[in-house]
Amino acid sequence: MRLNKYLSESGACSRREADTLIAEGRVTVNGVPAVLGTQVNDGDDVRLDGDRVGAARKKSRPVYIALNKPVGITCTTERHVAGNIVDFVNHPERVFPIGRLDKDSEGLILLTNDGDIVNEVLRAEHNHEKEYVVMVDRPFDDDFLAKLSSGVRLSDATTKPCRVTRVGAKVFRIVLTQGLNRQIRRMCEAFGYTVEALQRVRIMHLKLGELPLGRWRNLSEQEVAPLLPRTTAAKAPPHRGGPGGPGGPGRPGSGRRHRR
Repeated sequence: MRLNKYLSESGACSRREADTLIAEGRVTVNGVPAVLGTQVNDGDDVRLDGDRVGAARKKSRPVYIALNKPVGITCTTERHVAGNIVDFVNHPERVFPIGRLDKDSEGLILLTNDGDIVNEVLRAEHNHEKEYVVMVDRPFDDDFLAKLSSGVRLSDATTKPCRVTRVGAKVFRIVLTQGLNRQIRRMCEAFGYTVEALQRVRIMHLKLGELPLGRWRNLSEQEVAPLLPRTTAAKAPPHRGGPGGPGGPGRPGSGRRHRR
C-alpha cells in the first residue's frame, strides 16, 4: 500500500496532508525517512514525528460530521497548535478536516476519518460550490458586486466568475467553485474593502442551517452519498451518534445567525 494511503486510512491525516508530511521529512518507515511513493508492507514500523502510526484499516465505522466552526479555531491536525480543530471537536474517533476555513472565519466545515473522500470533495475540476455570507467595512454599490462576479485579478491568479448577490448595505452572498487562499478577503481588498465577518453557509448540497455555533452533527446517509467516490459508494453506513461539540454531546437549540 502507498504510504499516503496508509496514513490516511490509519486516521492520522488526509491523503493530501500525508504527501506534505512525507515531503517535509516527518514520516519514517522502519527508521528510514520516507519519500513520496514509498510502499508500506505488513509489519512495517511507520512513524509520524516519532510517534508510531497504527495499521491502516478498513473502517467499519466511518465518520462524517459537519461543524459550525467559530472564529479563532484553526483547521489543522497539528495538536500542538493552540485552538486546533481536532481538539476543539474532541470526537472519539480520530478525524481531520476536509479542506480549510480561515481562522478568522466561521461556519460550515466537514470532518471525517475517511481519507478516500477528501479528493472527491476538494478536486478543483469538480467545480463543487461553496456559499458564503460576507460583511465588509463600508457600504458598496452594484458595480462592486459586478466586479466580484466577473473575476478579480489577484497577485497569483485571476478568480473564476462567480455568483454574487446583495443582502444588505454592507453584506453580500457569494458562491465560489474555487478555493484560493483567503480568496474572498483578497477579492474585496482588491477594490479597497475589508472583510469584517465571513460565514460559510453551504458546501455542495450541505447547508449550515440552524446548527449552533461551535457544535457538530453527524451527516445522514443521504448527505454522505454524494460525497463518496463512485467506486466506494457502497461503503458501510456512517457512524451514528448524537450531535456533538467540544467536551460532549450537542444541545438542542437554534444556531446563531450571522450578525450584520
